[in-house]
Amino acid sequence: MAGQKRVLIVEDEKPLAHALELKLKHEGFDAVIAVNGEECLKQLDSGHFDVVLLDMMMPVMDGFQVLEQISKRSSIPTIFALSNLSLHDDQSRVIGMGAKKYFIKSDTPLSVIVEEVKKA
Repeated sequence: MAGQKRVLIVEDEKPLAHALELKLKHEGFDAVIAVNGEECLKQLDSGHFDVVLLDMMMPVMDGFQVLEQISKRSSIPTIFALSNLSLHDDQSRVIGMGAKKYFIKSDTPLSVIVEEVKKA
């Protein structure tokens, strides 16, 4: 659909990834899931995304490594980090690497994440 924002959900916890996908599609977004960092980069290479919801702790390539790779690109989507790590150092590091927001999964309702995607 023309004008539809594309969201890449990078999350290895399948129930959470599918819940986000359903909520975002219900709100009119084109949502795609990648289950690890390597798959995320392949998706970014194959198409344009407006927003990336990026889990920080994943197999194959973690979110920090993905952020490092994305920062080298000419076209950078809006990135929201998702993690269960609540350490201030991690949050500061992720924001410093280019993420717009850092959500602690266990403390953040999915509706809040969807609202932030709408604003992006």
